Amino acid sequence: MANPLLDRSFQIRWSRLTTDQVVPAVEQALTQAGQAIDRIVNRELGAVDYPNVFLALEEATDLLNETWAKVTHLTTVADSPALREAHNAMLPQVSAFFARIPLHPELWLRLKAAAAHSTAAGLRGEHRRFLSETMADFRQQGADLPADQKARLEAVQSELAQLTQKYSENVLDATNAWELLVDDPARLAGLPAHAKEAARHSALKQGQGTETKPVWRFTLHAPSQEPVMLYAEDAELRRHLWVAAVAVGNQAPHDNRELIKRILSLRQEKAVLLGRPHFADLVLERRMAKTGAQALAFTEDLHGRVVAAFKRECGELESFKAEQTKSPGALLAPWEIPFWAEKLRRARYHFDEEQLRPYFPLPGVLAGMFGIAGRVFGLRVTERPSGTVERWHPEVKFHDVHDQAGRHIGSFYTDWHPRESKRGGAWMNYLITGGLKPDGARTPHLGLMCGNLTPAMNGQPALLTHREVETMFHEFGHLLHHLSGELEIKSLNGVNVAWDFVELPSQIMENWCWERAALDLFARHHETGEVMPDALYAQMIAAKNFRSASATMRQLAFARMDLDLHLRTTDYLTGDIALRLQERLGDFLMPTEPRMPTPENRFTHIFSDPTGYAAGYYSYKWAEVLDADAFTRFKQEGIFNAQVGGEFVAKVLSRGNSADPMQLFTDFMGRPPDLSALLLRAGLA
Repeated sequence: MANPLLDRSFQIRWSRLTTDQVVPAVEQALTQAGQAIDRIVNRELGAVDYPNVFLALEEATDLLNETWAKVTHLTTVADSPALREAHNAMLPQVSAFFARIPLHPELWLRLKAAAAHSTAAGLRGEHRRFLSETMADFRQQGADLPADQKARLEAVQSELAQLTQKYSENVLDATNAWELLVDDPARLAGLPAHAKEAARHSALKQGQGTETKPVWRFTLHAPSQEPVMLYAEDAELRRHLWVAAVAVGNQAPHDNRELIKRILSLRQEKAVLLGRPHFADLVLERRMAKTGAQALAFTEDLHGRVVAAFKRECGELESFKAEQTKSPGALLAPWEIPFWAEKLRRARYHFDEEQLRPYFPLPGVLAGMFGIAGRVFGLRVTERPSGTVERWHPEVKFHDVHDQAGRHIGSFYTDWHPRESKRGGAWMNYLITGGLKPDGARTPHLGLMCGNLTPAMNGQPALLTHREVETMFHEFGHLLHHLSGELEIKSLNGVNVAWDFVELPSQIMENWCWERAALDLFARHHETGEVMPDALYAQMIAAKNFRSASATMRQLAFARMDLDLHLRTTDYLTGDIALRLQERLGDFLMPTEPRMPTPENRFTHIFSDPTGYAAGYYSYKWAEVLDADAFTRFKQEGIFNAQVGGEFVAKVLSRGNSADPMQLFTDFMGRPPDLSALLLRAGLA
């Protein structure tokens, strides 16, 4: 029987993808990809052209990409020792294979010859973009290096892949290794009922406590940890969870501190090999920022615009706590900030986030989100009945998406709740890239959305926080970017864009979570079906920008930390990284006692991938500039305006990386982005 991991059917047979199939499948896919590249390399230089070199190279790794995507996806949602071993056995080979492609001298010769061929001279649109992007990729990845430096670069790439995978595993394992059992109900004072019930249910699932003698189990997964930090009156309980959370990646056997130094050192070496002074310039030269200095200038500009408001908010919180506790003059501890911020918000706006939860049942949120996609973008989303499509877990759902013309543009899986075999956070990814064919036919795309949202309990649907709703809309925006692609070139489709542009489609979707007309489609009480009361909506909007300068500064601190690590790498290769980062960040951090720690040991965004968000975390704030500005068109012309939505699909979502991202933005808006829209939306103008 053929290896099921190599089956390229649109409906993936997850039950057949067993761990023992991983190594032989990936080995076979590597062999076939290598043979396809050999066929290109063996062509006589005089016989090469755009189709038989560039397009052939684009197709050469299709099977490998799809096979490896299934393997890596399973490691994020169904981790096990055997799967991890198989994945890690093949990771160096896969990494080395892709690293070798731009370093192959004969392949590079043929690309240059094909680029000069008459078949390339008349290219337009995405094919012209593909040619120029491919040539730039090869140059940026070392195609022009001498042989000895190519060999070293290949080794660096392989080691980076292994180290960043180990970093990610350490974070997951450290997170899963920790739990806190509470047997005294008095310690739970202040916690919402749903959080207490979730903790009790979690303990029962682990065989801890009974119905008559309950125990409450808390973990470092967000749905368990966050309610404690926001609401628990027991300061020691909050401190206990905070200490455990900041220790992730900081203690044996899951210590990431030396891994970070090695990762930074290798990234710096890679940059120098490729003729750049530091990793930030290497990464950003083909993104919107262009250089590390420009990315840093953006973060410092935004910092300068919000720092006064940030300091005012810090002072307000300290004063509020002092008034409430009759203890003036003391700095807050880091584990006190969420708790007292929530207290202040309640006092100022008479608003409690938990009041919103009954209006956000997961099924209703999904239906409303899909309904908005229908109204705005002309898309119809339908769920396949249970049992008709295989899934990797019983909680997973499968949906199809059709456009106004009735075309099946793609399908996707959703997997929304925490499991110990599943990594934290929320993400979108893709498994199959379809798109246009040269004959005009179109094949559908296949993607997925995953999260770690509040689960259902006691026969009730999962009741979400508003932030969890925003997270769903965010990932759906990424998914629409993938599914809407109308390109022939797969590597240019959807989310394969400049990293500081990729968050525009995701973050713009979050805007609908605040609009009354949109909320009325899905923010309905899970028992009565009533829409959110006007008074509650008014409170929610009034509190929207509460401590917005602090939220902005938090993101800027992450961005500044990331850029500093990759602009001044040599400063961090010895000594205490955390201490040096705290000194560098200065007034990006709220003054606390003890000092606010930095998250580098558990910061998977920048250390769990050879590149990932490294030197690119600023992208989140930059994309907020883009999305806040772009949404002004919807605000002016109608948040459900199908013409504007159609233009966003036609000029942004469907075009992937077929043009420069600034051109795509200006095609939609008619002008370059304006920073003031973000400051206005955040109440910081």
